[in-house]
Amino acid sequence: MNRYPLWKYLIIAVSLLLGLLYTLPNFYGESPAVQISPLRTAANVDTGLLHKVESALKQADLVSSGIFLDEGSIKVRFENTDVQIKARDILQTLLGDDFIVALNLLPNSPQWLTSVGALPMYLGLDLRGGVHFMLQVDMDGAISKSLDQYSSDIRSSLREKRIPYAGLEREGAQLTLKFRDIESRTKAEAELKENFPDLTLRTEKIGTNFNFITTINQEAQAEMKESAVQQNITTLRNRVNELGVAEPIIQKAGADRVIVQLPGVQDTAKAKDILGRTATLEIRMVDDERDLDAALRGQVPFGTELYEERGGGPLLVRKQVLLTGDRITDAQPGFDMDNQPAVHIRLDNNGSRIFKQLTRENVGRRMAILLIERNHTEVVTAPVIREEIGGGRVQISGSMNSMEAKDIALLLRSGALAAPMEIIEERTVGPSLGAENIARGFNSTLYGFLAVAIFIMIYYMAFGAISVFSLSINLLLLIGLLSIIQATLTLPGMAALALTVGMAIDANVLINERIRDEMRNGSSPQIAISAGYERAFGTILDSNITTLIAGIALFAFGSGPVKGFAVVLCLGILTSVFSAIFVSRGLVNYFYGNRRKLDQVPIGKIWIPEKTDAYFLTTNQASAGVAAGLSEIERTTEESSVQSIEAKEIVEEKTIEPNETKEIPSESGIETNESKEISESPSTAIIETNKKPRRASTKPSGRKRRKQK
Repeated sequence: MNRYPLWKYLIIAVSLLLGLLYTLPNFYGESPAVQISPLRTAANVDTGLLHKVESALKQADLVSSGIFLDEGSIKVRFENTDVQIKARDILQTLLGDDFIVALNLLPNSPQWLTSVGALPMYLGLDLRGGVHFMLQVDMDGAISKSLDQYSSDIRSSLREKRIPYAGLEREGAQLTLKFRDIESRTKAEAELKENFPDLTLRTEKIGTNFNFITTINQEAQAEMKESAVQQNITTLRNRVNELGVAEPIIQKAGADRVIVQLPGVQDTAKAKDILGRTATLEIRMVDDERDLDAALRGQVPFGTELYEERGGGPLLVRKQVLLTGDRITDAQPGFDMDNQPAVHIRLDNNGSRIFKQLTRENVGRRMAILLIERNHTEVVTAPVIREEIGGGRVQISGSMNSMEAKDIALLLRSGALAAPMEIIEERTVGPSLGAENIARGFNSTLYGFLAVAIFIMIYYMAFGAISVFSLSINLLLLIGLLSIIQATLTLPGMAALALTVGMAIDANVLINERIRDEMRNGSSPQIAISAGYERAFGTILDSNITTLIAGIALFAFGSGPVKGFAVVLCLGILTSVFSAIFVSRGLVNYFYGNRRKLDQVPIGKIWIPEKTDAYFLTTNQASAGVAAGLSEIERTTEESSVQSIEAKEIVEEKTIEPNETKEIPSESGIETNESKEISESPSTAIIETNKKPRRASTKPSGRKRRKQK
C-alpha cells in the first residue's frame, strides 16, 4: 500500500543530484573583471592580442586570477576592484580606439561545472550592479528624417517617369513640389498617389507656378512614431547583445521612452560607447579619372575623398551618396561564387529601384561599398559593375574572413537609429549595493525557512521533519531550474523565492492534517497515510493551479520586475507540488511503508473530541421533542399496567411455594423505568435520557402471601 517501486526512488535521487549540481555555481559568487571587445570589425581578437594583454599586465605588476578568450572578446579576472580599475586604464592606453575596454563581473564557477553547462543565474541590475539609462526618442527628428527620405524618393520617382518639375523644397513639416504647368502637376499627382499613399496632397497656385503641398497624414505619423521606438529598441538590443553584456533589459517606457539596463557594467562612459556602436552602409562611385598621386600628396580633388580599400590600396571616392544602409531589410553572412566569405544584402522596394538604376547607368565603372563605424570609414570592396542588377539583392565580398562577414552582417542588420535619442536619466548601481541586496534577500529567505521548519517539526514531529526536508528539496530544485534556464534574478524574484517557502509548506500541512483526520476516525496508520496523500492531492492541485494562472497572467501582462517575480512564482509552484506530493511520500514510504506492525504514527498530538449524550436542538425541534417525549411516557406507562395485570393472573392460576421466586418475562422481555429531565429555554432545549434495563420480579404481593399462610 505505502511502498514505492525502485524507479520512483531513482527519479527522486536523479532530481536531487541535478538540482544540487546546477545550484552549486550560484554559491561561488562573482569577481571583478575587464572585458576587451573589438570596436570595429577590422580589429581582430586572437591569441596574439591575448599575449599582448598578458605582457602589459606583467609589466605593470598587476596580477590576474585568469585570462581567456570568450566568444570574440578577451576577459581578464582580478581579485579586487582596485586592480581592475588600474588594469582598465593601462589596457585602454595600450589598445587605443580600436577596442572597448569595459569593466565587468564574471562568475567564479570552477571549470568542471562550466564544462557540464552548470552556470549561475543571471542577476538583475539591483543585485549585480551596473548602469541604468532612460532614453527619449526625438519624434520630431523621426518625422524630419522621414520627410528627407520622402524628398529623395519623390525626386527619383519623378525623374524615372520623366515628369518635369521646377523644384522641391522643405518647409517645416511639409514638402512643396513646384511645377510650371498644370499638365505636369496632374501627371505627378497620379504618380504620387500610387507610390506614396501616406502623403496628403494639397494644390496651390503661386504666380505662374502650380504647386503641391505634401504632408504626412496623421495615421502615418502615429505608425511612424511607434515604428521608430520599436526599431530603436531592436537596434539597441542588437548592439548590446553582441558586445557580451549578460541579460540586458531594453524595454519601452511610455510613448517615446526606452529603458536600458546593463547589469555588470560599471563604467558609464563605456556603456554609452556600447549604445553608440553601429554601422552604416554607403554606396558611392569610384573616381578613376582624377589624379590619385596628387591626392596621396595631400591635394584631394574637389568633390572626392581618399580612402583605403580593405586588402587593397588607396581609392578616390566621390562624396555623392547614391544609396545608404537605411534601405537594407536584411543582411546575412555567406559565401560568394568562389566560396569566399561574403555578406548577402536584401534591399527594400525603393532601394531595389535605386540600385537597379545605378547599376544600369554605370556599367563598366567601379562602385565603392563603404562601411562607416563610429566615424571610421573604410572601403570594404570596390567591384566593377558588369551588368544591371535588379531584384534588390546585393552581395558584398572582398578581403574578409567568416567572422568579419558575420560581424558586418550583424551591424548592417542593426543599422542606424530610426530617430535620434537623448539620455534623460542616468544612474549607476555599485557592486557593493548589489551585494548588500543579495545578502538581505538571502537572509530573509533563510530566516523564513528556519522559522517555518522549527514550527512544523514541533507541531508534526517526525512527519514535520519529512516536510522540512521536502521543502529544502523544493528550494534546491527551484534554484537549479532558474540556473538551467538562465533566468534573471532580481529583488522581486527573491521576494517570490521567500514567498515560495511559505506557500510550499501549505501542501505538507494539508497532507499531515488529512492523515490526522483519518486516524481520528479510527483508521489504521497505514490506511491513514495512504488515504491522507490520496485525498489531499485534489485540494493541493486545485489551489496551485489557481495560483499558477495568476502567475502566468503576471508574466504575460507585466514587465521588468513583475516578470521576474512571475517566473520565480510559477517555477516555485511546479517544484512545490513535485516535492510535497512525490518526494515527501517517497520518504514516508521508505521509513514507514515496510513496517508490518505500525501501531502509531509520529505526526504530533491527535485531538479526539469526547463523546456525549447531550443533543442541542433549536427551539422548534425542542418543542417537537418534548411532545414526543410525553407521548412516549404515556405509552410506556399503559404497557406497564397491562403487563402487571397479566402477571397477576398468571400467579393466581399457578401454585407457588412460599419462598419460591420465578422470573416471568414480559412481552418485551424488559421492563423499563424511564426518567426524563426536560429543561427548556426560549431558544434551546436540552434532553437527556437514561435507560436502565430491569428484570421482572415474580414475588407475590403482600396480600397474596397472607392468604397462602
